Amino acid sequence: MYSFEIKKADSVAGAAALIAQTGGRALAGGQSLVAAMKLRLAQPGTLVDLAGIAELKGIRRDGNALVIGAMTRHAEVAASAEVRSAIPALAALAEGIGDRQVRNMGTLGGSLANNDPAACYPAGVLGLGATVHTHQRTIAADDFFKGLYETALGDGELVTQVSFPIPTKAAYVKFAQPASRFALVGVFVAQTASGVRVAVTGAGASVFRAKAIEDALTKSFTADAAKAVKMPATGLNSDLHGSAEYRAHLIPVLAARAVATIA
Repeated sequence: MYSFEIKKADSVAGAAALIAQTGGRALAGGQSLVAAMKLRLAQPGTLVDLAGIAELKGIRRDGNALVIGAMTRHAEVAASAEVRSAIPALAALAEGIGDRQVRNMGTLGGSLANNDPAACYPAGVLGLGATVHTHQRTIAADDFFKGLYETALGDGELVTQVSFPIPTKAAYVKFAQPASRFALVGVFVAQTASGVRVAVTGAGASVFRAKAIEDALTKSFTADAAKAVKMPATGLNSDLHGSAEYRAHLIPVLAARAVATIA
């Protein structure tokens, strides 16, 4: 590790000001950023610690939506009675992230801002058609995820909370890479007020919606309908854990399992 300084912020405005003044990076749970720093993939001279900002934490019901603060830990989402009641699929997703240490330290906002191509939360956010709130604006899930580790966030823009519309039904199923517990492929299926949404993580450079499966499930919301869809391998990830063709095969299989779970 190299030398750097840590500054603690006690408000969102204060954190944004510190980042602007120092050109530093926001530190949420550190589960991605610290690892990147260790490998010299990121070398910020200043980290602005968000852990002490109370307004970034918490889970609450707001009408027909569940609002979760950006600094809420994965373990807190998994254990929340409010989440388990309103969107049990989201609680199950959080419970399956990494290991206990990662769940106790990692945060919703940190996961979204990092946008790892195999992270679970992006699938839940996109699959539910959530809205990402920052200290400057709101961003629809369909507009938030741009590419490999790329989001719509501007320099110094901080995620403050995420508003999840409560679906009629939803489920998340992932085929986990055994060592990391990241998704080799993960599929989030939701029946929402605006129709069926199917989000896929782990298969491409970034989370994406599987429109062909959405169309099939709109016509017939059955496991057989999802499984019958043939996904193209073009543009999908290929590595030592699985080829693009293998991932293409897994997408409808996992979508069918999600539908069966809902049923």
